[in-house]
Amino acid sequence: MPLIDLPLEQLKVYKPPLTRRRDFLHFWSENVKLSKEQPLNPKANKVGYPVTKLEAYSVTYDGFLDKTPISAWLLKPNVGDPLPALLFFHGYGGNKGSISDYLGWVLQGYVVMAVDVRGQSGESPDFARYPSGSVMGNMTKGILDKSKYYYRYVYMDCLRALEVLLGRSDVKQDKVGITGVSQGGGLALAVSGLDKRAALCLPEVPYLCHFERAVEVATQGPYLEILDFMKTHREDIGKVEETLSYFDAMNFAPEIRCPTLMSVGLIDTVCPASTVFAVFNHMVSERRELSIYPGMGHESLNVHHEKKIKWAAELLGQK
Repeated sequence: MPLIDLPLEQLKVYKPPLTRRRDFLHFWSENVKLSKEQPLNPKANKVGYPVTKLEAYSVTYDGFLDKTPISAWLLKPNVGDPLPALLFFHGYGGNKGSISDYLGWVLQGYVVMAVDVRGQSGESPDFARYPSGSVMGNMTKGILDKSKYYYRYVYMDCLRALEVLLGRSDVKQDKVGITGVSQGGGLALAVSGLDKRAALCLPEVPYLCHFERAVEVATQGPYLEILDFMKTHREDIGKVEETLSYFDAMNFAPEIRCPTLMSVGLIDTVCPASTVFAVFNHMVSERRELSIYPGMGHESLNVHHEKKIKWAAELLGQK
């Protein structure tokens, strides 16, 4: 196997110091407070779909502060009783996908909500204004100020999605899991750290992890946007690192209390293995597992999907 990161035995004990500043928890508690004070204004329109065992809705709700209309699918089995639910976040630059992407979960008996991240390729626009220039993509929008950074809006939009889901009478309040691949995995980690009502976290090859290491070893993908910005803004590197510390999934890891199943590929050049191990090794939840795939790059494997199904069945009550 080609060695593109640390050897596995070193990865298993890789636990760099947290980079979070003294006001990390205060910063996020203030954001959560602001979000709770802001109405969600959810709207749902039923969508016709040929699979009669489910009900499909196109949902929007107000994004954090600027009321960007955040778009999502809301899919549920055609039954009346409250059900467990899964909240899905997509990869960087992607979108919520098609209803058919979630049929397997809905037909197992879960309510599914799949969110379009603002300003990416789905239906959610981005009304936020950023005070400085950036390189192509989203990673450096507002990166010189944690209060103006792109992912401040994204993280809180995603937290608000959980609020929308928990506000539904057809959802079991204590049986909501969060999942996603790559960026979606990083968002699942952040939201699980911000809201202890998450009952299960299922991030795959998560992005937004251990930024300082990522920009050193990633050779593909959106971490390189940060590196490009640093290359032409050398005097701002300290400020960039400070801002990113507030959005690093590694710094949320000690706050995650729910059972967590993660995956990591040992030849992942987009989200290097060391960045994922750094998060996992800082977790304190009583039940956690990191599934290690030696020949896997930045991808999602069916063998891991089967494991997610088993975890969800056991922990969300759909045995």
